[in-house]
Amino acid sequence: MLRTYERYIGKQIYLTFVFILFAFSGLFFFFDLISQLDSVGKGNYSFAYAMLTVALQQPSHFYEIIPVAVLISAIYVLAQMAGTSEFTILRAAGLSPRRALGTLMKIGVPLLLVTFVIGEFVGPYANQLAEQVRLGALGSSVSSGFKSGVWLKDTVTANTKGAANDQASVTRFVNVGKLNSDSSISAVKIYEFDSQYRLNSIREAKSGTFVPPNQWQLHDVTEMDLQRLTDEPVADLNSLDPLYRATEKVQPEMLMRSELTPRILAVLLVPPDQMSIYALSSYISHLRENSQDAQRYLTALWRKIFYPFAVFVMLTLSLPFAYLHSRAGVVGMKVFGGIMLGMSFQLINTLFSHIGNLNTWPAPLTAALPSLIYLVMGMVGLKWMNRN
Repeated sequence: MLRTYERYIGKQIYLTFVFILFAFSGLFFFFDLISQLDSVGKGNYSFAYAMLTVALQQPSHFYEIIPVAVLISAIYVLAQMAGTSEFTILRAAGLSPRRALGTLMKIGVPLLLVTFVIGEFVGPYANQLAEQVRLGALGSSVSSGFKSGVWLKDTVTANTKGAANDQASVTRFVNVGKLNSDSSISAVKIYEFDSQYRLNSIREAKSGTFVPPNQWQLHDVTEMDLQRLTDEPVADLNSLDPLYRATEKVQPEMLMRSELTPRILAVLLVPPDQMSIYALSSYISHLRENSQDAQRYLTALWRKIFYPFAVFVMLTLSLPFAYLHSRAGVVGMKVFGGIMLGMSFQLINTLFSHIGNLNTWPAPLTAALPSLIYLVMGMVGLKWMNRN
């Protein structure tokens, strides 16, 4: 149950927070809209579609700037209360730094929940919808930006029926040229190896559609089956002796079992920090099953878990500003200091993420360390203010 003064402080912080959040979001909207102007006029992509696309991208920006907005709003409110002696009256009435910190933590709980909901549900869904709107208007497909398309490893284990050529276990390296807005794929090449990594077949398909739960319907398929003629080591053979017999066949349609899903394909085209915890967990499991490096996505997962708690860190950092001596113009200086602190937090958070990936630091440590550093700074500031 919130006390009267807690409700008063909370109301002021929430109102200021909403104002600052939309002010920053307006800047992001403006710059994002400018970046979309190059596409206006292509296909059916009008200025209205550009504005809709940018508007749908704003929840992700909300998620990024919430901690900074919390810090600035808390500093502004506390500095204003200190300037009008309201905070001094609360201190005289028995509000200790510890109780003040507890009050801010209570105020921060709804903000933490809002951050989590936006980052896990609203942001990823809105980004996906924005991409569908943009691609639908442009009449184009998602591309990874690489000339060779997207490459994936697909392992069909002994427990999965339907491996080609009746092999108990096969490994496929799949090249997808384009992922369409309806989750179908185009320009597909599949290189299939047996359990000893000997090439079995090469398939090319113009397109493919996913058939739940674990099949792809490939269309206009050209398949080349390779049959090894000898098991002798290559070094013992004459350089002109053939190693394989190739048989080519064309099929209008082909059903292929696979562990790959449209969700996994879409992950490769989305930055890890814009993915949900569920999507990151699913893709990390896929990478581990295929013995691939998941460090980048593990770091993104743990950052996603710890990021909402940055709200508490920012509120802790804001409290020492309430105990600074108030003079004319000091509120503006405090707010400016809050902006600098928030920007430095975002910078260090991103920096630690890259350094952690390069040095393969433990993902939980990489994600938590920036918040821990700033939490210690806030606690040291509180202790210093308490002494003085």
